[in-house]
Amino acid sequence: MTEPLPTIVLIGHGMVGQRYLEALAERGVTTTHRITVLCEEPRPAYDRVHLTSYFSGSTPEDLSMTPAGFMDEHGIALHLDDPAERIDRAARTVTSRSGQVFPYDVLVLATGSFPFVPPVPGKDAPGCFVYRTIEDLLAIEEYAKDKTTGAVVGGGLLGLEAAGALQGLGLATRIVEFAPRLMPVQVDEGGGAALLRTIESMGLTVHTGVGTQEVVTGEDGRVSGMRLSDGSTVDTDLVVFSAGVRPRDQLARDAGLDVGERGGIAVDARCRTSDPHVYAIGECALAVDGRVYGLVAPGYEMAETAADDLLGREKEFTGADLSTKLKLLGVDVASFGDAHGNAPDSLDVVWSDSRSGVYKKLVVSPDGVLLGGVLVGDADSYGLLRPLTGSVPPVAPEQLVLPAGVGAPVALGPSALPDTAVICSCHNVTKKAITACTTLPEVKKCTKAGTGCGSCVKAIGQLLPAAADKGLCGCFPYTRAELYEIVRTRRLTSYELILDGHGRPEARGGDGCEVCKPAVGSIIASLAATLGASGYVLDGEQAALQDTNDHFLANMQRNGSYSVVPRIPGGEITPDKLIVIGEVARDFGLYTKITGGQRIDLFGASVDQLPRIWARLVDAGFESGHAYGKALRTVKSCVGQTWCRYGVQDSVRMAIDLELRYRGLRAPHKLKSAVSGCARECAEAQSKDFGVIATASGWNLYVGGNGGATPRHADLLAQDLSDAELIRLIDRFLMFYIRTADRLERTSTWLERLEGGLDHLRDVVVHDSLGLCAELESLMADHVANYRDEWAETLQDPERLRRFVSFVNAPGAPDPTVKFVPERDQVKPDLAVLTIGGAVR
Repeated sequence: MTEPLPTIVLIGHGMVGQRYLEALAERGVTTTHRITVLCEEPRPAYDRVHLTSYFSGSTPEDLSMTPAGFMDEHGIALHLDDPAERIDRAARTVTSRSGQVFPYDVLVLATGSFPFVPPVPGKDAPGCFVYRTIEDLLAIEEYAKDKTTGAVVGGGLLGLEAAGALQGLGLATRIVEFAPRLMPVQVDEGGGAALLRTIESMGLTVHTGVGTQEVVTGEDGRVSGMRLSDGSTVDTDLVVFSAGVRPRDQLARDAGLDVGERGGIAVDARCRTSDPHVYAIGECALAVDGRVYGLVAPGYEMAETAADDLLGREKEFTGADLSTKLKLLGVDVASFGDAHGNAPDSLDVVWSDSRSGVYKKLVVSPDGVLLGGVLVGDADSYGLLRPLTGSVPPVAPEQLVLPAGVGAPVALGPSALPDTAVICSCHNVTKKAITACTTLPEVKKCTKAGTGCGSCVKAIGQLLPAAADKGLCGCFPYTRAELYEIVRTRRLTSYELILDGHGRPEARGGDGCEVCKPAVGSIIASLAATLGASGYVLDGEQAALQDTNDHFLANMQRNGSYSVVPRIPGGEITPDKLIVIGEVARDFGLYTKITGGQRIDLFGASVDQLPRIWARLVDAGFESGHAYGKALRTVKSCVGQTWCRYGVQDSVRMAIDLELRYRGLRAPHKLKSAVSGCARECAEAQSKDFGVIATASGWNLYVGGNGGATPRHADLLAQDLSDAELIRLIDRFLMFYIRTADRLERTSTWLERLEGGLDHLRDVVVHDSLGLCAELESLMADHVANYRDEWAETLQDPERLRRFVSFVNAPGAPDPTVKFVPERDQVKPDLAVLTIGGAVR
């Protein structure tokens, strides 16, 4: 008679529970044991780390972490919506809610945690929610349909995620955090301040250092507000409690298992409880070091430890790295090692730039060993810094926090790390294991690196050999030119639809990245008129896609102020307009400078001043000069035959005509032009993206030039053109460039990269070898006919004007960090300085 297989019962099927099942399958245990899983929720394990992506289009199915057919393939019996209710350790059975009794030889508790809800009056009123499961999200989404305001109690990791979700549902959202700063566990005071400033700039209201005293209800019993510990009352239609979690250990308590004084099922280094037949893993377990770990990476390690112990393998879990990197409300936040500098005699190396919301702190020992750090606003170096923790970095720590252009260049990357460095902390994968693979899919399949929180994917990519993949980024397998064609032919006007329909499978349903968002935003903007989309770059979803300068239609300067550059077509200006610019500069205390493009730049405006400055300029007949955008900047000119005795054509008139025609045209990179009235070339047309030089018979057109660090003379495309011929060829040239160039590629680089070079370009835009010219001209005609000045459009819409404040919760309050000092009868920025260990450098 065949002996029955020993039975493993797993209680809980979250991320850690699923990882335990995968560990059993990898070790062959599923062929030697019967496995039963009791799951409380109505769906299999899903990705709680990316739970908020549900509100940006991900479906519950997209979030699933259970591969199709996995349970059947390994003979695992999964019981959904049937949680365990009682453990009988003497009989070694588990009774579920449905009344079924499941015998076990080995019992594994992976019951996770539950949200802590402060015991305040009104906490159970209709309109109060927690933020833990997909069902919670569905309930919040349904309740919020006719609501306008929401509040989140808790400013930690999940609290900020919840706040982003409420804002995404269209609710005016506030965050209430009892600690003196946001994310108090992960970041220090400086990091919290940087995070606070950035989050407030997104339109959320933040209360720190106060607690919730009461949830106020209306006559219908539903939530109508909150009373805070400082005595204030705030209105809100909905409250989400996200004030931390507690281990779910009640089942273990009832069964007589040892638990910690403050909760958590006590386990040894092999994840065994006080009963040798029972294991506990994940957030429900109190590890041997006395901690309950709320991160997924330690939970995965515990799952593997328990699986190994089942086979008698020597593996222990004695603690875990709490390093973490997240993107919360679009803000990169990371901490690693001794982030708070608790080690004796530790020193801080700090870079703080409050204007851009960037804060970087490294904690080092007196002998230079990197102990830990905090990164807010820019966490690109996390993948390098975390593995270096515990060693002396190969360069001075100051160089690791300074932004590009401030300190000496640092050419360090993951390749500088030792083979033993852990690149993926979620699955404890080393550099050596990753470099044994050749592609990212291979890495994910063989090592699981990159399948957890995803923060290591960039570092993994840098360790792999250069691939033939020419995709724009990790989100899209297509080049920018291919994406342009997809958007144009399918008439797509939504980044979300483009990503979900044409992104890489692993990127669909996500938020995209800082490479593809502005690139796709530029494509949509350049085709807006043809697609029937709004040409205003800050409308709706488009606002989130723009580069920093486009966010406020002005160039951000070093101290957080902005510059204003009105358009002066062809460099021609009347005395009256010149006086207006002077008066505006005087009245707002702006620094003035004549630019190389024959314009006047006004520096030192605060965000809230921008609309008032624009109003004065627009009333005088000015419009945006688009100095902030990847668009046409200027068409420079000499005075031409009207005034110059050498001029042979009216260069000023032509420059004005060209600048007014192509103003606002969004492109892969900025565009500059010039028109010279004779061969003496006073306007320097041959150093421009497209330059025009007058001849006795008409105009010569030059393309692909640029100045700057790598100057290039433009090439002659066509000569002796009439006005109409010139404009027609420029139309074709610009639209062909916009259509086929790569992201951030100047016309000079594009022309040199273009297969066939200048000859091919001439065949396409002059001789119409591809039959595209009519289409290119039509695209330009759409742009010209639908151009609207972005400054004027903003001033006409009160809703759009709401964006232009330094502090959303204090409109009209000046930004105290933007300061100036006098110099040469004007002002200059009073810049922040680098502090190292509290000392000014």
